[in-house]
Amino acid sequence: MRILITGNLGYVGGVLISHLRSRYPSAFIAGYDLGYFNSCLTTKNAVSDFKLDVQYYGDVRFFDENLLYNIDHVIHLAAISNDPIGNQFEQVTFDVNYKATVDIAKKAINNGVKSFVFASSCSVYGAGAELEKKESSTLDPLTPYAKSKVYAEEALSKLDSTCTKITCLRFATACGFSERLRLDLVLNDFVASALTSKKVNILSDGTPWRPLINVKDMSRAIEWAMERHSEQGRNFLICNTGSNSWNFTVKELAEKIRETFSDVSITINQNAPTDKRSYRVNFDLYSSLAPLHCPKNDIINTIFELKAGLDAIGFCDLNFRTSNLIRLNVLENYMNSKSLDENLFWSKQ
Repeated sequence: MRILITGNLGYVGGVLISHLRSRYPSAFIAGYDLGYFNSCLTTKNAVSDFKLDVQYYGDVRFFDENLLYNIDHVIHLAAISNDPIGNQFEQVTFDVNYKATVDIAKKAINNGVKSFVFASSCSVYGAGAELEKKESSTLDPLTPYAKSKVYAEEALSKLDSTCTKITCLRFATACGFSERLRLDLVLNDFVASALTSKKVNILSDGTPWRPLINVKDMSRAIEWAMERHSEQGRNFLICNTGSNSWNFTVKELAEKIRETFSDVSITINQNAPTDKRSYRVNFDLYSSLAPLHCPKNDIINTIFELKAGLDAIGFCDLNFRTSNLIRLNVLENYMNSKSLDENLFWSKQ
């Protein structure tokens, strides 16, 4: 088995590599990444990169088709990864998350790759917390990031992929510890805030809904999508990926933090404008298609996992929202030093 993972040097990649290496000890596993967040490490241990057979460095906007020679499975994680970055770099977001995704998928099909797994997002539902969103529900993407995922899904659905299974995993919001941890994700942010200030400050009124998934369970879902049989969904499949029991309001998440830490206070901005990004998601299809790969982790253990991981690196930064654990900060620092240009290309200086 030969696997290529794009965007492997990010939040999800390290956990995924460790999972795949444990499941397929003799597999050839390659990474492909531009390296924006290569040094954003949150571990004192050896990173999972050493478990790769090869690491390629490159920009998905200029992906070399030769890298797909003899590859069985492509796992496409590479993306402009959240709303703040997408809002600031809108065209880059569409170029990377949409156009490059479709380009790589076409090249994968041309090279006889068996499966193409696309990391999509439940953010495509946007607004509409009154109903649990199913795969057939109307989409209402509210941000460039969410729109880019919708455009990519639509384009992928139109490809002639008779010999290549394409799976769009609409992931719930990621959480949990990683060797390249992000603190610009809601649960991860709350845990970091509880550790450093004994407070959780909710910037909204606390009512928006968010489905969550532990990054370890994301890895198990990717494994399933990579090897799923044709009877486990059609050749092209869109699937909400998470657990029905992991739909929470933002306030409920803060209360889970307080249950775990006990000495944490919660503040809610009752005067905040309504956050339209609110969606509950139905994961019945994933549960029926992948019963052996459904999420195993629970929210309290995930909080403990985050706390333990941050404690292990001596994390105590009250100002972590200005640190390199926030992805937008990393890119802005590179731009300020002229290492990246306005299109997020590495400078040739």
